[in-house]
Amino acid sequence: MTSTLRFFLLASLVSLLLACSGATSTENTAAVDAPDALGPRAVGHSSFTAVDAARADRSLLVDVWYPVDDEDAADAPLAEYLLLGPLGLPSEVAVEDLPVSSRPKQTLLVFSHGYGGISIQSFGMMEALASHGFIVLSPEHTGNAQSTPAESTDSFDEAAAKRVPDVSFLIDTMFGRNQDPQDPFYQRIDESAVGVVGHSFGGMTAVGMAAGWAGAPADTRVMAIAPISAVIDGELQSDDRPSPNAGFTREQLESITVPVMLMGGTEDIDVPIGNNAIAFEQMVNASPVYKVDIIGANHNHFAAICAIANWLIGFGWGPEVWPELGAEALIEPYETTCGPDVLAIEEANRLQNLYVVSFFKSQLRDERGYERFLTPTFAETEPGVTFTVK
Repeated sequence: MTSTLRFFLLASLVSLLLACSGATSTENTAAVDAPDALGPRAVGHSSFTAVDAARADRSLLVDVWYPVDDEDAADAPLAEYLLLGPLGLPSEVAVEDLPVSSRPKQTLLVFSHGYGGISIQSFGMMEALASHGFIVLSPEHTGNAQSTPAESTDSFDEAAAKRVPDVSFLIDTMFGRNQDPQDPFYQRIDESAVGVVGHSFGGMTAVGMAAGWAGAPADTRVMAIAPISAVIDGELQSDDRPSPNAGFTREQLESITVPVMLMGGTEDIDVPIGNNAIAFEQMVNASPVYKVDIIGANHNHFAAICAIANWLIGFGWGPEVWPELGAEALIEPYETTCGPDVLAIEEANRLQNLYVVSFFKSQLRDERGYERFLTPTFAETEPGVTFTVK
């Protein structure tokens, strides 16, 4: 059974259960696009460099994925995500430099990568979100990015202190582009609600956008956050806690009032799933708060580890030469995430997309039909997750 057919059968079951329970709202039973599959819109990709004059001309390389109107979805070359010099991993979805959809008030999301990560680390989720109508930015956090290891010199605290300001600056940047008649994003962005999603250290960035972090205040323009495998309580980590910024206080978590989706893997030994349980308990003023535990997923199931590794192998560069390519850090994640005896990466990615798309659709775009996927009843049809909501 294909995943799409499986999805529609499950969706039909949920609709039937809602009907039997007496639900009559057409909003809650409206037809929606399958959130665990690509949406109806073509996807464009571009990149740019943003320079923050207010922070000593701090420069950020930014990838952006966005929806494209049908009439502009030309048969153009697919995007390539640069990894090794001029060599790039070809996308199967995104096309380079197509016009941004002309629809007004499109929702802006910002993705923040993990500690020492790269902007394209979760490109599959970025493409999925764009296909469902979101404009998605993903910066490389200068000083803490793997693609420029010679420049990855920030300490933990230095990197933490720059994360929230980086995201706030990019929101400023895109709002400015939204107001510029000469810009491709002119009058395309809804400035009333922004979402932030991030993985690992980037998940902490997402929490920090709503709670403040490492000396930076919360950004009130952020109206929903989706931290994935984020460090919440430093005491749970396997290594010594490097800083008071390696976690959040109860007071910080209690200060969050926007909708939250906490996601993680039950086999994550780098950031134990207990972090999300602590956050779920202490986020007493956020509403709603969803907790999605992906059964069998480890820390790297939420990134494009396998796609990047298989791309290297396709060139004849197996794990034995990765240290020479500067990719030694990929060996352990590849071995623990991409083999036959662990949760299939495709299934982990499907579940990630299902819940992240549904969360931002329902919370930022008021598309209430997606709320059906954010219920314990629906979770009973997905044996790969443990789902809780308050």
